[in-house]
Amino acid sequence: MSTNNISLRQKLRYRFDNLMARGPIALIGWLGILSLVLVVAAALILTVTGFTQDDGETMNFIEASWKSLMRTLDPGTMGGDTGWGFRIVMLCVTLGGIFIVSTLIGVLASGISNKLDELRKGHSFVVEKGHTLILGWSEKIFPIISELLIANENQKSPVIVILGSQDKVAMEDEIKARIPDTKNTRIICRSGSTIDLNDLDIVNPHDSRSIIILAQEGHDPDISVIKTILALTNNPNRRKEPYHIVAEISDHKNKEVAEMIASGEVTLVHTEDLISRVIAQSCRQSGLSVVYTELLDFDGDEIYFQEEPGLNGKSFKDAVMSYEDSTIIGIRKKDGLITINPPMGTVFESGDKVVAISKDDDTIKLNGSGSPDINSAAISTGKPGKAEIEHTLILGWNCKACNISRELDNYLPEGSTLTIVAEGDNVENQINELRTTLTKQAIDYIPGNISDRAMLDSLKLERFNHIILLCYSDTMPEQEADSKSLITLLHLRNIEEKTGHDFTIVSEMMDIRNKELAEVTEADDFIISNKLISLMLSQLSENKELKAVFDDLFDADGSEIYVKPAVDYVNAGTAVNFYTLCESAARKGEIAIGYRLNEFSHNVNRAYGVAVNPKKSDMVTFTDKDKLIVIAED
Repeated sequence: MSTNNISLRQKLRYRFDNLMARGPIALIGWLGILSLVLVVAAALILTVTGFTQDDGETMNFIEASWKSLMRTLDPGTMGGDTGWGFRIVMLCVTLGGIFIVSTLIGVLASGISNKLDELRKGHSFVVEKGHTLILGWSEKIFPIISELLIANENQKSPVIVILGSQDKVAMEDEIKARIPDTKNTRIICRSGSTIDLNDLDIVNPHDSRSIIILAQEGHDPDISVIKTILALTNNPNRRKEPYHIVAEISDHKNKEVAEMIASGEVTLVHTEDLISRVIAQSCRQSGLSVVYTELLDFDGDEIYFQEEPGLNGKSFKDAVMSYEDSTIIGIRKKDGLITINPPMGTVFESGDKVVAISKDDDTIKLNGSGSPDINSAAISTGKPGKAEIEHTLILGWNCKACNISRELDNYLPEGSTLTIVAEGDNVENQINELRTTLTKQAIDYIPGNISDRAMLDSLKLERFNHIILLCYSDTMPEQEADSKSLITLLHLRNIEEKTGHDFTIVSEMMDIRNKELAEVTEADDFIISNKLISLMLSQLSENKELKAVFDDLFDADGSEIYVKPAVDYVNAGTAVNFYTLCESAARKGEIAIGYRLNEFSHNVNRAYGVAVNPKKSDMVTFTDKDKLIVIAED
């Protein structure tokens, strides 16, 4: 159609459509102008014509404008009008008010309502600075928030900002339900995509103190993590200073890609590898998972770095014996190199820092008491016996099972066996591939239902040294997988009671709430996958240098945490202080960091008998069943 043939009506309709498309602000503006024109026009008519009511009172322009305005807002105002000229003008004004001013009021109300809905959805910009930013939403977010609340207690007006795909109000309500007391920390939620640059700008990552990236639930959770890292680091509006980003990654191949694009700004937590190593180490050393949890959470003792000029020129052993309320486990050299359990003769130089386990950073103080009181006569000269063949049973299956089996191969002597009882598609094929990679363990695979009592009875559980209970997290919903593990655990404890055989069981749980239910079974080692990962992410968000410490402690190479018989260090039945235990461990090139009393091994309230970083002057008497927790090469 030619533009010459377009009618005036079509042109007006087109312009009206464009006006409506501009939104409430433009519409409010035009309606306001029309309302003003209506009022001014009526006032001019009354002023020029001199129309008045029957009382004969004359009106100037201002007075006429006021009366016109009142009649646009309230049609009932004209009920008492007199004088037909005045009435006709006011009637026109009132009719105009009904159609124009009422529409303006409606548009205003609608615009305010829409703005409130927009605010409710969480799309407004966050003006905070120095905040901890969490990108993503999953079950891990609740233990992360809980840990950050503890870490923030000594800070002024701390803030946690969350960007998730959920509705803003829904996220806030769930946080309030799960964590009612947020202490002195404010929590701000925003709804949006973690890979959208516009949504990321809303939560102000450029002014954040640290950023935690959570994997989304789904078939390949690493993809969202990698995309989020790209969106942050390649943002054209990003800050010049490096970000402090901590992210979880599950597949080792994806870890290499993430490290490649991160340019040193991202600290990655390889979740499957972390959980696999902790399970493999904990199954052979009862109580070890409690030690790891104590070191990783903020409620208790944690790992800190601190420079102490008073140690300059002194040996590492001197440093170990110089602290009453802290346990020195390593050195951070002034060039940034961190060494856990260095040779005892290593000398501290200016700029070096101690790596210490302590209640807080302000409790890492030299005791100044001089030479500690050491009971040399109580130190045992016993040596560990020869490693014996071990038999391990894995009940259940998930993606971590193969990693756990390979990790066990680093610790077990040749001739050990591994029995796997599980069900599911492709499990047998994976086990066949696993056989080709193990050098010290022979694998026996038994297909079956792990929660079937008859199946468990047929296994003759007393022949196994260690039992690992894995949840079917890959093939079942989280709660269903935990329920199956819980039922199996109840059967195992019942078999233990009937046979009188004390099993060493490590149970994997996904939800920390299910751990509380499982504790009635008196199992002494629980690996709550989500919580352990959350604790690691929280620690690294506060201090990324801890990554080197944890990598060393969890790696089969180098020094790790071991739970060894206390009688290998001091004589049973003799009261000794912890200084004496530190001296005995130091003679073996080890660091004593705590102990476990067998008397409380099933007592939840006593942390299953585990004490980490005890006061060194406190006295303790060990039995031949108690353990000493040390950091050692093997």
